[in-house]
Amino acid sequence: MILKPIRLAFYLVAGVLSVAISSCGESSKEAATSEEEVVDGATTNDGDSLSTINLPEGFEISIYASGIDNARSMAISPSGTIYVGNRGGDKIYAIQDTDKDGKADKTIVVASGLKTPNGVAFKDGDLYVGEISRLLKYPNVEANLEAVGEPVVVYDDYPTDEHHGWKYIAFGPDGKLYVPVGAPCNICESEKEIYATITRMNPDGTGREIFARGVRNTVGMTWDAEGNLWFTDNGRDMLGDDMPDCELNKATEAGMHFGYPYCHAGDISDPEFGSKFSCSDFVAPAQKLGAHVAPLGLRFYNGDMFPAEYKGSIFIAQHGSWNRSKKSGYRIGLVKVENGKAVNYSTFADGWLDEEEQEAWGRPVDVQVMPDGSLLISDDKAGVIYRVTYKA
Repeated sequence: MILKPIRLAFYLVAGVLSVAISSCGESSKEAATSEEEVVDGATTNDGDSLSTINLPEGFEISIYASGIDNARSMAISPSGTIYVGNRGGDKIYAIQDTDKDGKADKTIVVASGLKTPNGVAFKDGDLYVGEISRLLKYPNVEANLEAVGEPVVVYDDYPTDEHHGWKYIAFGPDGKLYVPVGAPCNICESEKEIYATITRMNPDGTGREIFARGVRNTVGMTWDAEGNLWFTDNGRDMLGDDMPDCELNKATEAGMHFGYPYCHAGDISDPEFGSKFSCSDFVAPAQKLGAHVAPLGLRFYNGDMFPAEYKGSIFIAQHGSWNRSKKSGYRIGLVKVENGKAVNYSTFADGWLDEEEQEAWGRPVDVQVMPDGSLLISDDKAGVIYRVTYKA
């Protein structure tokens, strides 16, 4: 795969957000921060930063929307409106391309004053928002985006822990709303079975159940054509630069256990808790993604714009490391899937990290396939949404 730099200039909106690093009360010997624990806000960047982005031959990248402070998870409605969550702040944005020129020209703050509204999902005309401890619904949201009114509380009994407490939410092909609950620490056992799980419930908040266990911190979920759940998981910290790998996992049924806190990446027994179980007792990753890369949002590519070889592959946003001596991640990964199995893992786009200076000007968070087949990428450090297109 040939990589080339894409030359485009752009300007980012300045802003400052605090760095939030939590500690785990159940672990006194080590810091309990997470690859996903550092919160970045929009930064000023007056250079032609997109010129550093490397993409395969024929692909181009541009700014779809700017000024989206701490742009996080994305959801798209049938009308093409993009909803964007916000972890470092309190807002939900709606972004529209009203003249259909491939660049958003209207940004609306749909809601504000929320508690870490990282997760967004859209179903049957309603916008769902995941706060730390509760789920909200804005009924018939597009009827009046600029005055949506008060939300309906769908569910309000999730833990209040901020550590790994931000939510990524998505509707599965079964019509249920899937909501992860991260571990409240770097590494620990918890007396409450709700931690380190993926839950699911009916759209009205009834029937909540645990779908998967042993999931340390997932901030991305997607489903294949057969209805199987694929999700990312951020590996534990403080075991060195090169272990354990972060994971891409596949759940084919309810009740599967993916190892945390006993086993990591399918074959690394935890030094504190690993003696209790064998790694063979748990489901191994579908694909190891590298240590500390912090994989977040992911999507199967089902569009028609990109070459046929990309069809059915998974794009993964890698937010980037914080506790590695040489930084890793800060890129878009690509996993090729054949017959339900990951068969190849490569880098689709990189360049947000200056390898020499070890400084990053952007951090990918989520990906979304547009109706025209282009790919959107959110960036919570730069405060923008990118659009990747292909021309033969």
